[in-house]
Amino acid sequence: MKKLYEGKTKDVYELENGNVMLKFKDDCTGKDGVFDPGENSVGLTIEGIGKENLKTSIYYFDMLKEAGIKTHYVSADVENATMEVLPGKVFGHGLEVICRLVATGSFIRRYGEYIEDGTVLEGGYVECTFKNDAKGDPLVTGEGLAALGVMSPAMFESMKEQTLKITKIIADDLKTIGLDLWDIKFEFGYNNDEVILIDEIASGNMRVYKGDTIVEPVELTKLILNR
Repeated sequence: MKKLYEGKTKDVYELENGNVMLKFKDDCTGKDGVFDPGENSVGLTIEGIGKENLKTSIYYFDMLKEAGIKTHYVSADVENATMEVLPGKVFGHGLEVICRLVATGSFIRRYGEYIEDGTVLEGGYVECTFKNDAKGDPLVTGEGLAALGVMSPAMFESMKEQTLKITKIIADDLKTIGLDLWDIKFEFGYNNDEVILIDEIASGNMRVYKGDTIVEPVELTKLILNR
């Protein structure tokens, strides 16, 4: 298989049938050995987290399919930590979309003089960053994306609407097992001008609390799947 891209937490390969294979790794974003989905670099390795992220992705991709939300998911092989997906073009050189339900992490580092850590963001707050390690994954607005020719205003609105809808589905599901979703990170791509969710919906890409305690990714997967 031809390797198309080597990412922080996954490698991407081209399949003979025209689809793409994602190979999940055991690396997580964080800093100084502490897990943080808001960081833009690998901060630690957690043995087995690749498979756990894949299991969570399968669970939520199937849930979104039932809700009528289109994604790039085709099938998965948990034993080999791989997922087959439809091909899709990324926006620009890669765009991350974060939906925040509670102010914390990098949001507080940026705006802490205006808001307290742990403040609920009613209705959810969506923000985008370019995938660029050298520049610290800079924030970009919808107007900025249009001005740069990365996506049209209509595409941005579709992406934002889907992000809020998907986040609510996941948050509502977690609530049924006594967990609170604080924030979550997605990636979107496009095919024939249609914006669709790509990449993964992983326990390593969301910040979830049980009471006042953050739930680590491997434990989160167990709670999601073993109910």
